Amino acid sequence: MDSASGAGASPPDPHGVLVVPTTSTTAETIPGPSSPQEAAAAAAASPPSRYESQKRRDWNTFLQYLQNHKPPLTLARCSGAQVLEFLKYLDQFGKTKVHMNGCPFFGNPTPPGPCACPLKQAWGSLDALIGRLRAAFEENGGRPELNPFAARAVRIYLREVKEGQAKARGIPYEKKKRKRAAVAAVAVAKVTAGNAPVAAGSDQELQCRGQAGTSSSFVGGSSQI
Repeated sequence: MDSASGAGASPPDPHGVLVVPTTSTTAETIPGPSSPQEAAAAAAASPPSRYESQKRRDWNTFLQYLQNHKPPLTLARCSGAQVLEFLKYLDQFGKTKVHMNGCPFFGNPTPPGPCACPLKQAWGSLDALIGRLRAAFEENGGRPELNPFAARAVRIYLREVKEGQAKARGIPYEKKKRKRAAVAAVAVAKVTAGNAPVAAGSDQELQCRGQAGTSSSFVGGSSQI
């Protein structure tokens, strides 16, 4: 018998034992920002959204337009008139065909051939652009009551562009509203029909019973899945 394993053997030296560190399973709590400044810094570090990036580009484009204006303009002297000039200036970069009154394709949403009518900015693009610039103006220190992008002249211009392009292109912008109204009318008709009395033994009653049996069997089958 080995003398080291005998009863009189001394206990092992704790300083000679190799201690293996274990990984704790307790989730660590990551502290959040302790001040508004840290929260703002964290928000600035995150990548901007697509809307914010587009708004920043539009704002820089408008400021560049004011600098290149003859004579140059400052943001403090900008009014709704300069905003209208800017919107008309953007028409040269448009990609939407807007037919003139004398064009044979006037009011045709699907013209069969090309024409010499000019390309302009679509109404939807201009409307979204004004919304982004209106928000950017106030985010950069502008006062809401002095916001040139919210001027009455700008709203009138956008409405005229909308109505003019709707007639020239033959595209009714109120199509979605009419569709919602039609869906509502169908729903009311179904409710009215459902509340009407059904004669016993009629074909309508038998059909309703058959649909009810099919629905209950489908629900029972789906609950078993």
